[in-house]
Amino acid sequence: MTTESEPLLAQINSPDDLRQLNRKQLPQLAEEIRTFIVDSVQQTGGHISSNLGVVELTLALHYVYNTPDDRFVWDVGHQSYTHKILTGRRDQMNTMRQPGGLSGFPKRSESPYDAFGVGHSSTSISAALGMAIASQLNNEHRRAVAIIGDGALTAGQAYEALAHAGDLSANLLVILNDNEMSISKNVGGMSNYLARLLSGKFYASAREGSKKVLEKLPPAWEFARRAEEHMKGMIIPGTLFEEMGFNYIGPIDGHDLDTLIATLGNLRERKGPQFLHIVTKKGKGYEPAEQQPGKFHGVSPASNGKPKVSSPSYTQIFGQWLCDMAEQCPDLIGITPAMCDGSGLNDFAEQYPDRYFDVGIAEQHAVTLAAGIACEGKKPVVAIYSTFLQRAYDQLIHDIAIQNLPVLFAIDRGGLVGADGATHAGSFDLSYLRCIPNLVVMAASDENECRQMLTTGYQYNGPCAVRYPRGTGTGAAIDPALTALEIGKADIKRQGKKVAILAFGTMVAPAVEAAETLDATAINMRFIKPLDTQLISDIAANHDLIITIEENTHIGGAGSGIAEFLLSVGNSIPIEIMGLPDKFLNHGDHKTMLSECGLDAAGIIATVKKHFPA
Repeated sequence: MTTESEPLLAQINSPDDLRQLNRKQLPQLAEEIRTFIVDSVQQTGGHISSNLGVVELTLALHYVYNTPDDRFVWDVGHQSYTHKILTGRRDQMNTMRQPGGLSGFPKRSESPYDAFGVGHSSTSISAALGMAIASQLNNEHRRAVAIIGDGALTAGQAYEALAHAGDLSANLLVILNDNEMSISKNVGGMSNYLARLLSGKFYASAREGSKKVLEKLPPAWEFARRAEEHMKGMIIPGTLFEEMGFNYIGPIDGHDLDTLIATLGNLRERKGPQFLHIVTKKGKGYEPAEQQPGKFHGVSPASNGKPKVSSPSYTQIFGQWLCDMAEQCPDLIGITPAMCDGSGLNDFAEQYPDRYFDVGIAEQHAVTLAAGIACEGKKPVVAIYSTFLQRAYDQLIHDIAIQNLPVLFAIDRGGLVGADGATHAGSFDLSYLRCIPNLVVMAASDENECRQMLTTGYQYNGPCAVRYPRGTGTGAAIDPALTALEIGKADIKRQGKKVAILAFGTMVAPAVEAAETLDATAINMRFIKPLDTQLISDIAANHDLIITIEENTHIGGAGSGIAEFLLSVGNSIPIEIMGLPDKFLNHGDHKTMLSECGLDAAGIIATVKKHFPA
């Protein structure tokens, strides 16, 4: 038996190894894991605060449950690092988010312990419920556990799943990891004692026994049921979940291993939908992250949470534009679905608190809220990531576009996003946006053009989307003026011969570089919708080949729009559509990923040479 003073983490290669430890050794292991996570993430980049907050919970879960036969679904997955460390991937953590290395999120193809692939929020309860239903239908005894944060619980899908689960008998445990709500007074010895009591067999059997007796006396049963609910409601905030059909336990201290293990052990034996509410501290055990959990939510390699000095990011460019425009336009309203910092709205929120609305992780609501605001003469700007706008596609069509409402969408993270991988990549927006009537769609090629496009979209009396990438820009000089562009007008960057490269957004720079080598024409198309059809017709009449290039799937995107137009006017000029391939791309270095997709100057040159071999 290992003594308590000896290092433990190096001996844990699977949950089976973990279960061989004495419970008294687990606090030591928790501290070793925290040190390991901080050291590891500072080398690879990733999420620190959320992971440090769930170390004890993850240990307790794997200690009590029979994984991988029992299923864990981690909502979003930002908090899965301890889970990865305990499930045989400790020695690979130095590859986290690196090309060919571990994903920053649970991924089914990575490990049998990753029961469900995640990345977007609020999917865990639905997925775990599906697993519980399947186990029940197969007469299996495995358990399904959904671990969800208080932020993710703000999304409608989570409540839809809770409502469904509460109406079923499937063996599902939902764990609410609460690190924001003001309920700390309920955490402590009495609360932990109540959790053990309410999750135990004695309380369960007494509750069921009294139910059978009192059900024969309807008035008495109704009185007892309401009395129990009111008593529990007085000491624990679980009435909502009880009303939805769950047996609510908590809140308990999410860093108290003894209470966690005892409570989880009881709940594993309980049948039907169970709800465990734990309270944790983001960044637990690492003072910088405890003091500034938001700053340490995601950090760059070796940054220790300190931002690197560099050119302004597109996100910062948007944030500055929003404040500049708001100063001149009192009707401007800023809306974000829980991405204030990520979308660059911090300064706006501070300067214009009455005009700023963070709706939580509720993308659908954000878009329809903007529609309602626009109906009353205000001008909403919805700041949202490309990958998250996918979640509000119906609202974009039904509530915004059909009514032709003047809402501006500032779409961040358009294109590939490097280390965050497929779940966060904005690979499809040009395709799913350009098919919507009434919508103007633009893609910025540099920081200054981004400002101009945002101004254009704001001044346009209808729905408009401006797409820009993650990260720093090209270093372009910024004109402080709020200048608009002519809608539907492209910009010729270089006049050449034979070959015309029609580029969108981030692909303008490599297009110009390739055009210099090829003596080709390079055009910054600017607008995906409406296209500059007059210029396209002129180009087609004076060149032998058209190349289109975009950091978007090549299927149905901007290049497809150009091909459709040429076909509609009977022009048969050869056209090559370059874009992201028809597959989901794993995480990696952004520049390298583009090169591997042929979306750089060398790739353009190689494509042209296929048509004009030397």
